[in-house]
Amino acid sequence: MTSPADEILDIVDENDQVVRQAPRGEAYAEGLRHRCVFIEARDAHGRLFVHRRTPVKLVFPSHYDMFVGGVVGAGESYDEAALREAEEELGVTGLPKPQFLFKFLYDNGAGHSWWSAVYEVRCELPVSPQAEEVAWHDFLPPAEVERRLGEWQWVPDGLAAYHRLKAFRSAG
Repeated sequence: MTSPADEILDIVDENDQVVRQAPRGEAYAEGLRHRCVFIEARDAHGRLFVHRRTPVKLVFPSHYDMFVGGVVGAGESYDEAALREAEEELGVTGLPKPQFLFKFLYDNGAGHSWWSAVYEVRCELPVSPQAEEVAWHDFLPPAEVERRLGEWQWVPDGLAAYHRLKAFRSAG
């Protein structure tokens, strides 16, 4: 099995056009703009899937996230990556196709940015997240997630996507 750092990514410009390809480790180390997907997964009761990342993750180890997702592989579409990542991270097969909501350019202010496509999906299947990716998980009511925003250490890009998703929904 290859290391996640060796996964080949499309490197994109400020307009989300592919300019070249590079291994994930190089993209992270050099701050090369790439593509990511964020999928909000809710159960049949409308609760949000929330998890804490394992301490061995390349970025934001042991942080909480209210999205599943990850990088878009070279030559992969956002839609393909959204379904693949949701099924991988939730540990399920047969999810409905995640619904695309919007896309934004995330910039952490320290030279790292990525195009981020935000999706939502209903997961009524029993989840079994990958132990190497997820240290803890649960489906939490939205009010509980809101309450935990100031208490838990969240991945910064997921938190940015969460706030943009709230604004998107309130505007629509």
